[in-house]
Amino acid sequence: MTLRHRMLPVCFGLLLSACQKGPTEGGGQSAAGDVEHGKQVFTTTCATCHATDGTGVKGLGKSLVASEYVRKSSDDQLVEMISRGRDAKDPLNTTGVAMPPNGGNAALVDKDLRDVVAFLRGLNKG
Repeated sequence: MTLRHRMLPVCFGLLLSACQKGPTEGGGQSAAGDVEHGKQVFTTTCATCHATDGTGVKGLGKSLVASEYVRKSSDDQLVEMISRGRDAKDPLNTTGVAMPPNGGNAALVDKDLRDVVAFLRGLNKG
């Protein structure tokens, strides 16, 4: 038996165990980003309109907890949407209140947004 044939079961086992880990195992990291950092960013930037628990503030921001939009969008789509914001006249905007790019925090970078999305994935219970 060659070394390659002996290593195949080991590689398969490692791959299988990696697939079985939960999204926040390993120090709060998800496939998309750092959940704990995402929570911090969400709390300081997004909670003004979406509440700290993501349930939304009436007349300002929608609930993200049971959001079909969050559930059905890819991480990249959510990052793009947060990055660009949503105009008050956008047909998907049901509050009539504009969401500014980056939630109004110009200091946020792509990694911050990915971390927020990782946090949102934990909130969304669709």
